[in-house]
Amino acid sequence: MRSDGPSGRLGPVDNTEGKGLASGHDGTSGAELLGLEPGMIVQELGWDEDVDSDLRDDIMDILDAEMVDEPLEAVDVVVLWWRDEDGDVADGLVDALTDLTDAGYIWLLTPKVGRPGFIGPASVAEGVTIAGLTLTKTASVAEDWQATKVVRPKGFRR
Repeated sequence: MRSDGPSGRLGPVDNTEGKGLASGHDGTSGAELLGLEPGMIVQELGWDEDVDSDLRDDIMDILDAEMVDEPLEAVDVVVLWWRDEDGDVADGLVDALTDLTDAGYIWLLTPKVGRPGFIGPASVAEGVTIAGLTLTKTASVAEDWQATKVVRPKGFRR
């Protein structure tokens, strides 16, 4: 797998097979860029009609399971779809922590520039900071969506 460039962005849009999924230069799909593995418990929050159904399907194919919305146990990852009209990014991130394991992380999916519901990078960064979390990387995962990986700071203790 290739490493992120200085901008932290991964790969160009790959419109092959009509899916419009973003990918790495090595042919990695948008869902694969999220680093998910079979057996992980992934909670999905913020689903609406505008989400990328191909990306969702690819995520569930990797997991070999459905994403959950109301988990019975702690989850490894939260996939949080968030748009400008959904409100404050920090509030969404804090809510996403509810069922997350201490070692878990959040993929914050936001619309890309020029798409309805776009959230500027400064607003995302501010929301992450206010929530007491750390932004680690950003990936282009679908034609209309980018993903930002958000983690608890090193040394976090509950």
